[in-house]
Amino acid sequence: MEYLNLVPPMGGGTFIVNQRERIVRSYIRKHYDEWLTAAEKVHIWFLRLVTSLLTMDLWLLSLSGIGSVYLFLTGGLTVFGGVILVLFLICYGSLLLLLVWMCVLCRRLRIAKRILIWTFIWIPVVHFGLALYVRGLAKQEIDHTLYKISLDHVRVENQICSTRYPLLLVHGVGFRDFHYFNYWGRIPRELVRNGARVYYGHQEAWGTVEGNGEILKEKILEIVKETGCKKVNIIAHSKGGLDARYVISGLHMAPYVASLTTINTPHRGSMLVEFLKNLPDGIYRGICKRIDTYFGKLGDKNPDAYNASYQLSCAYAKEFNKRYPDAEGTYYQSFASLMKHGFSSKLLCIPYWILKALDAPNDGLVTPESAEWTNFQGVITNRYLKGISHGDMIDLTREDYRGFDVLEFYIQLAARLKDMDF
Repeated sequence: MEYLNLVPPMGGGTFIVNQRERIVRSYIRKHYDEWLTAAEKVHIWFLRLVTSLLTMDLWLLSLSGIGSVYLFLTGGLTVFGGVILVLFLICYGSLLLLLVWMCVLCRRLRIAKRILIWTFIWIPVVHFGLALYVRGLAKQEIDHTLYKISLDHVRVENQICSTRYPLLLVHGVGFRDFHYFNYWGRIPRELVRNGARVYYGHQEAWGTVEGNGEILKEKILEIVKETGCKKVNIIAHSKGGLDARYVISGLHMAPYVASLTTINTPHRGSMLVEFLKNLPDGIYRGICKRIDTYFGKLGDKNPDAYNASYQLSCAYAKEFNKRYPDAEGTYYQSFASLMKHGFSSKLLCIPYWILKALDAPNDGLVTPESAEWTNFQGVITNRYLKGISHGDMIDLTREDYRGFDVLEFYIQLAARLKDMDF
């Protein structure tokens, strides 16, 4: 086995790196997308097979059921009628089995829906309607996945996301850029597949705007030095947009930032924070202290949930906007999203209802009016009942929704930045 000895320039011992392991890792990274696509094709093949069997079973179940009733009413229990009845029972059992498998294979079914289906699957007649519903979702998933695979094959060659400057993804409050639990879900991998160079902000989950701004400044300078590019394109979600605006205007980093795209950022604050400010200060500080302790263990060096959360208030936003206006030389654009009702998101249902009562319809945390900023590109939603939540805009649940493809949204966003020579 071959080894490569690396001696750090400042001393500190010799690091032994397994060269063969590095080659294997490089090979895996290179072919990961090919393997993932192959796995997707296998999954779709099984899903199509089970869907076809379910369709056939539904027809046989209907015909054998009608035939059994007809023969029983007209001719009594003949041998032929018994055969039809046995066929009906076999089809009935097969339907239950296939429905269970469909619930396992169909990724468009959430856990709650799967539990409901498994609960009511044993009720006669009801299971027939459940089968039609699940089959419809499976067909949508099959069509969407096959279209995406064919589209990806064409676009990967064109590298439509290969922007002039690297992309810096800046997360929102309450999260960190973990390696195995990515804040941005499947988005970074899809961007890289299509030619983008992606970096992360790595600012703190509960850091203040000023503290996170300093971290982002160092990260931008690091990227510029590493890549040789003069600037970066920042894509920021939620409070990350305020952190990014501060680093551009407050820390005078505009010469290093080609563009800033904010998504669901509370540029004008949130009435939710104004609502929380009504809590007794001692109780609120106690809650924030617990948050600081927890996120300190997760990596935050200077967690300050008390001040970081208050920086999302309407009063702070008003002062912030006056103090840090848009900087010349940097292109700004903003997006918002909108939930249709509180049940659109299990995680954000309560804050949605509170914010709607206090202010207006929202994405679960931010209203479109607050998210609207320079070069506003519109409100992201769909024509279905669910709408698009604050978390959906960063692929939080790793699910595909009807009427909105979050991966396609970011691909088109990067492609537009490329067209603008950013």
